[in-house]
Amino acid sequence: MADTSFFGRSESGTAPGVRLGRVRWTICAMLFTATSINYMDRQVIAILKPTLERSIGLTEVEYGYIIDAFQLAYAIGLLTAGRMIDKLGTRIGYMLVMAVWSLSAMGHALASAALDFGIARFTLGLGEAGNFPAAIKTVAEWFPKSERSLATGIFNSGSNVGAILAPLLVPWVTVRYGWHMAFLVTGILGLLWIPWWFKQYRRPPHHPTLTADELQHIYQDAAVEAGPSVQWVRLLHCRQTWAFAIAKFFTDPIWYFYLFWLPSYFSAKFDLNLSHLGLPLIIVYNVSAIGSIGGGWLPAPFRRLGLSSNQARIAAMLICAALVVPIFAASGVKSVWTAVALISVAAGAHQGWSANLFTTSSDMFPRSAVGSVVGIGGMAGSIGSVLFAFYAGHVLQLTHSYVSLFAIASGAYLIALIFLYALAPGLKKVEFAL
Repeated sequence: MADTSFFGRSESGTAPGVRLGRVRWTICAMLFTATSINYMDRQVIAILKPTLERSIGLTEVEYGYIIDAFQLAYAIGLLTAGRMIDKLGTRIGYMLVMAVWSLSAMGHALASAALDFGIARFTLGLGEAGNFPAAIKTVAEWFPKSERSLATGIFNSGSNVGAILAPLLVPWVTVRYGWHMAFLVTGILGLLWIPWWFKQYRRPPHHPTLTADELQHIYQDAAVEAGPSVQWVRLLHCRQTWAFAIAKFFTDPIWYFYLFWLPSYFSAKFDLNLSHLGLPLIIVYNVSAIGSIGGGWLPAPFRRLGLSSNQARIAAMLICAALVVPIFAASGVKSVWTAVALISVAAGAHQGWSANLFTTSSDMFPRSAVGSVVGIGGMAGSIGSVLFAFYAGHVLQLTHSYVSLFAIASGAYLIALIFLYALAPGLKKVEFAL
């Protein structure tokens, strides 16, 4: 990742010729890796569903209950994990949630019935819920405001990389060593990440290899952002909390719709079998990764045009929201590649939107409250996802049509942006008394 401050004066005001360190980008790489592992672990059971149907007689209804267990735990975990990470700090808190979800992922290998998988899936959801609150809080600690959306976009692209790696790794392991080993391998990856984080991570003032110039760069506007400890109830009285949560409520379900329904859409619409689904999905997720990083970078040119950081953030989110609108046509196209193009742009725009939406939490709140706010917003997004999945299942069962689903997806981001701007005009910073 090129650091523009190496070459003349940066946007943030770093003096010409000053070579900043890259420790903060190493931290970002660890967040990217953790997020990739997070999405690999959550997708293993979906890839192994046909195998489990044959080996333990798993039924569709039982599989639905297992997924519900994960989603319920994820919603609960987003609230508790965010608060816990604000209390314990990112170094200990992140290791703890990674340990919980990695051991839970490995615990699937001990399951022999649907109830066993449901229990393992519930604990997996509790642990995985901590990833984004911890990662967003880490970005707030390690990056100045001008770089946060880019850093968020980079680590958030790990969700796409995990979605690509899982269907490549899991079948290979399963064919050679059995489905039990597939759960063990992905879980072990998380456990290996923990000592890496423990060794490398410190808060900026205490990091042994951080240069004084990079520390000054990080704290150019962050030093005044720490703020007092804020009780969770006080956050619910802030319009900015509701702005963030409502935006997540409207847009998170669309991403989960892509994750869980795209294979069946391609199969039903274009009669693609399992052996032909891989390429369209890989294209979609690769474009999503590009969109995550590109969307995180997008505010930069608006800042160069003279907009404030918050104005640039809103402008970037407006562009992402507009790029999703053409997805409404996906239900009527005749070519699979036209559908792939429409969905890829929409999925990439979602990830760009998400990178900036996550960053609004640290724009609007002191660092001491970021984890809790992200947790509240994530829970709202999970509730929206449950409701949208319920609606999608019934609509497809009754009509076998994706028209209304893609129509909802096309307008969700613009509606979310209206609520965000109405409740938090200018992304105004919340000030809490000491």
